[in-house]
Amino acid sequence: MIPSFLSGFGLGMSLILAIGPQNAFVLRQGLRGEHVAAIVAVCVLSDAVLIAAGVAGFTALVQAAPWVVPALRWGGAAFLAVYALRAARAAWRGGESLQPGEQAGSLGRAVMVCLALTWLNPHVYIDTLVLLGAVSVKQPEPVLFGVGAALASLVFFAALGFGARVLRPFFAKPVAWRVLDGIVALTMGALALRLALG
Repeated sequence: MIPSFLSGFGLGMSLILAIGPQNAFVLRQGLRGEHVAAIVAVCVLSDAVLIAAGVAGFTALVQAAPWVVPALRWGGAAFLAVYALRAARAAWRGGESLQPGEQAGSLGRAVMVCLALTWLNPHVYIDTLVLLGAVSVKQPEPVLFGVGAALASLVFFAALGFGARVLRPFFAKPVAWRVLDGIVALTMGALALRLALG
């Protein structure tokens, strides 16, 4: 029982650690202190649903419809390439900073953006449904493997969202946002290329 849980936690954490559009958004919300609990909840619940679907038999679907994986791969590459270009443009233009008096965006808009970055990103399906689903089949306790992966998501997003406040003094400077956007652009571009090349 314990090995399956730890295996799920370890693999889940390793997959989620990479900077992606969802992680970048959670970090940005955490830095601004805007609707952090709601955003973390959306990410954790979305991951839990996707992980459960993967463990419950997405592998069988892929075997029945082999075209699903290439479609996810190419869709994910396109999505990540567009996100990389947007982040690169933000890094080039600059001008963003944290100001104490800044107005918070609406909760509804933040949740909608978070849902879009989560559910419209084909890369998340590859990680949760395909990879975690495929590995879960080989576990003695697939359900505990899924629970471990979902717990990794909870730990990561809570730490990222609520821990971002430690970085607020650093991100008070506009150049820090340009560096962050530059890192996100390079990472997203590399992920898009990796997906496109298979």
